[in-house]
Amino acid sequence: MTQALRDDARLWRSPLLPDAELLTAQYYAQEFAPHWHEGFSIPVIQRGAQTYRYRGTLCLAGVGSIAAINPGEIHTGERATDTGWAYRAFYPSMAWMQALASDMAGRAVDVPWLPDGAICDVEVAGELAFAHHLLESGDDALAAESALTGAFALLLSRYSRTKVQTQDLHPDAVRVERMKAKLLEDLTLPLTLSEMAAAVGLSSFHAARLFSRSVGMPPHAWRNQIRLNRALAWLRQGQSVTEVAVAHGFTDQSHFTRHFKRAFGSAPGALTKLSR
Repeated sequence: MTQALRDDARLWRSPLLPDAELLTAQYYAQEFAPHWHEGFSIPVIQRGAQTYRYRGTLCLAGVGSIAAINPGEIHTGERATDTGWAYRAFYPSMAWMQALASDMAGRAVDVPWLPDGAICDVEVAGELAFAHHLLESGDDALAAESALTGAFALLLSRYSRTKVQTQDLHPDAVRVERMKAKLLEDLTLPLTLSEMAAAVGLSSFHAARLFSRSVGMPPHAWRNQIRLNRALAWLRQGQSVTEVAVAHGFTDQSHFTRHFKRAFGSAPGALTKLSR
């Protein structure tokens, strides 16, 4: 068996998704025995394809699809191609999913239930996979939690069997300014979406939605742009990229450089050289 066809799985946790596990895996020989989960199973297929028996049906999930399993439902799983399959999976609790659905609706609602069989939606699958990647990298808690909340809200708004009607959004300039102030308190410290939302008395879902609609970009992007703009002055003075990155709250030089190039089209080192 070649390296490319070797089973490789990592089960891990994130404080941003409480009482839940996450899985990053590629499988070739793995065959899941019939089993069930207390919470939801939300795998996003990234390579190859998987077959699984669920509620008396043999289902097929390929790249860009979501092999969602509701709590307590017995299912199996094995490869559907000669090269196996790879996925990123979430296992959120019923309480977390119900809380998000209730936040979206602006009132208490029942636990949302997802349809039987694979969900073939490249956009939703992409949003979920991106959120999973951000949670795993751990570079930016605010960005990761925002992506997580947004991806699952999109999933529920499109596929919950009981339609989750999102509450109307009303302008609230006072809360937006208070959120900005919270984001600016200390740019070097990690900040979660939940912490920012709690500071203005909103759920994470509504805080992110209100901020993005009012400002034109999500909270983490706005905060990072402030960091980048302030970092420019240091770079003009000839400070090293590593020093500038740490002083402005980026996890390391590569994290800072990636964001700098996306905003300004060039690596920060170029500006440092011009200042010498």
